Amino acid sequence: MNLNDDRQRRVLFAGMAAVLVLLGLWLWWPRPDTEPVERDGAPVASAPPAAPATPPPGIDELVDPESFDVYRLLPFGREDFATAATTAQQFVSRYGTYRYDETPQTYLDRLRPLVNDQVHDDLLAAASSPGILEQRKADRTVAEGSASLNSIRTIGGTSITFVVTGIQQVTEAGTTGQDSEQWAVTVQNTGGSWKVYSFGPADVGQDGESG
Repeated sequence: MNLNDDRQRRVLFAGMAAVLVLLGLWLWWPRPDTEPVERDGAPVASAPPAAPATPPPGIDELVDPESFDVYRLLPFGREDFATAATTAQQFVSRYGTYRYDETPQTYLDRLRPLVNDQVHDDLLAAASSPGILEQRKADRTVAEGSASLNSIRTIGGTSITFVVTGIQQVTEAGTTGQDSEQWAVTVQNTGGSWKVYSFGPADVGQDGESG
């Protein structure tokens, strides 16, 4: 028996065994491009889902008067409030501006971008009243309107009701005077556009949207 041959066979068998062990470990070890596997009947836990990038709305921490952002608690942001307020103010200003020598349609064209269809139809009926037109022509009435925002009366899911003071410089029969009246104007966000939804004297109780 050749001792060298026997030694070589033992070395060869040991090398093959080591290769088989390494191959088994490679097959058993999970790889990044494979799904987790079950071992002994127990599923391997997957990584927990990532936390959302944007925290949920609301204020968890104690309110700091110096940095308190009230808009986080309201259904509209700062820009929406500003746009709604501008719409209400412009509406009252234009509502109080008219001349005896202009047509009802000219008057309504100034208001049309600010109001919804129902308010437009109501304004059309009022502006076309023969009695009003005849009286303005007889007195040669010229009215220049302006408006001052006073307060927010209600905030709804899609609307804001403002109290607005309308001020008119009115010239009738050669005499100029000033008149004022407070209005409750409800402005509603429909399809991303703010329009006057309804309006009326502030003391009547215009409470905003319904339904």
